[in-house]
Amino acid sequence: MLIDTHCHLDAAEFDKDRSIVASQALAQGLGMIVVPAVERQNFEAVIELSRQHAHCVYALGIHPLFVDRASEDDLATLERYVSEYQPVAIGEIGLDYFVSKDNQARQTHFFTEQLKIAKHHNLPVLLHVRRSVDDILKYVRRYQLVGGIAHAFNGSKQQAEQLIALGFKLGFGGAMTYTRALRIRELARVLPLESIVLETDSPDIPPEWVGQNGRNTPLELNRIAEVLAELRGQNIAQVIDITGSNAIKVLPKIADLCTRPNALH
Repeated sequence: MLIDTHCHLDAAEFDKDRSIVASQALAQGLGMIVVPAVERQNFEAVIELSRQHAHCVYALGIHPLFVDRASEDDLATLERYVSEYQPVAIGEIGLDYFVSKDNQARQTHFFTEQLKIAKHHNLPVLLHVRRSVDDILKYVRRYQLVGGIAHAFNGSKQQAEQLIALGFKLGFGGAMTYTRALRIRELARVLPLESIVLETDSPDIPPEWVGQNGRNTPLELNRIAEVLAELRGQNIAQVIDITGSNAIKVLPKIADLCTRPNALH
């Protein structure tokens, strides 16, 4: 099954055609779209998407770039929503040292508190990892999680192997399609296919053919899968099948949701 493991379909960029994009993706063979929250204010939006489109599922979390406007009450709300609504994962959470390290302590606080919630509910996590892989590894080891996905992975092969050993899959998407992205393309080529999942991060990280200023959508995932197959010298059907199975293994609640009426399975 072709699964987009990271797509912000609730973003404002989709306000004019969100339902059309979701329906077109399903018609083109996309079996499941994982929509992660980024702050308390969009918890309801991602949940509502799953009600409107059976092939959309959601994760709940507070993104590191939103922690400066988050509160302790938001963490309590997250705990309550996780108990009540049973998301497929806690996410998108993590650490971002690319934009700024000035609030590193605050980022770490919200990250570790959300890791505790994931641990308590035995849920995987969707990790935002930007120039912070070693710190991410430190905290993931500390809390002994069930695993998850390192979204838009751009670390070293050694760091990738450490995450894999901790039960994580690595997300590859639009960045992999740029010929100048030598490290990402090499990782996509040499890492075990059983450790890779596909994503778009729509509307962000558009693939090369869309252009850096274009809007990315889940409709691009088929072609992204083709790039991965070409890099690895493997059959496209095999790549789609294995990466989809990987997503279901690391986000096991997807398997149950695939049986919902009108979901593709």
